[in-house]
Amino acid sequence: MSISRRNFLSLGAGAAAAWLAGAGRLAAAAKPRDRKIPIGLQLYSVRHACQEDLPRVLEAVGQMGYQGVEFAGYYDRNAADLRKLLDQNGLECCGTHISLDALAGDALKGTVEFNQTLGNRFLIVSWMPPSYAESVQSIKDTAKVYNELAEKVKGLGMRVGYHAHGGDFKKVEGEFAWNLLFENTSPEVVMQLDLGNCIEGGGDPIAILKRFPGRSGTIHLKESGGPPEAVVGEGEVDWPTVFEICRTTGGTEWYIVEHERPAGDPLDNVKRCLQNVRKILAQET
Repeated sequence: MSISRRNFLSLGAGAAAAWLAGAGRLAAAAKPRDRKIPIGLQLYSVRHACQEDLPRVLEAVGQMGYQGVEFAGYYDRNAADLRKLLDQNGLECCGTHISLDALAGDALKGTVEFNQTLGNRFLIVSWMPPSYAESVQSIKDTAKVYNELAEKVKGLGMRVGYHAHGGDFKKVEGEFAWNLLFENTSPEVVMQLDLGNCIEGGGDPIAILKRFPGRSGTIHLKESGGPPEAVVGEGEVDWPTVFEICRTTGGTEWYIVEHERPAGDPLDNVKRCLQNVRKILAQET
């Protein structure tokens, strides 16, 4: 997602044994699974339509065949009303994008309760100011915050994570800030890689996915390259390799489509994204 989401979201609302136990669970999750990984949509892709008529959008998204949605703002609706809309359209909540402040201090309790009502397990911080990556030490300090938050919500069956932006792939003492962050966070912290943002920021998503097995509880499917109107599957991302890693070693529980290019109709674009993802996945079976 673009950094402008920070403004958009402002409108909305340790012990070693424990660490090893978490690592064991994630290692198990990284093994090949019989069931197919479901596909969700990040609603930021169709945010303007959501602002105009959220029920209509969720109905359309469900009819397209998406199995879940990830929120980025709640359009002035409470959790019970949102859950009702999801249930009416056969959709699950596969995540929510929030600010780090929503997980801090007294705010955490309300955030957890809201997402429990939604049936959501994934609390994903959508953006952090560049200052987090000023130095290796500042990145380690940030990692400590995520580790503490992950420990707090683990007993509730929830996970915290961070979503990739291009700026996360700046070099800090010769290493990507992104890699340093996830080398210093526990396996419980979700590495929500955004394929398009990673590539456009100078990162190599294939190398990163391989470097951090079991960490991609959810992943953003965003295209990079190709013509201006290109949706997922029509650019330069090596999608078959991405899906193979997610299915075998990534620990991936949800694929989440995100499309932000301005060309075309947003709802039509995300429909085409889903169709192309299904075609690519079908070729692998």
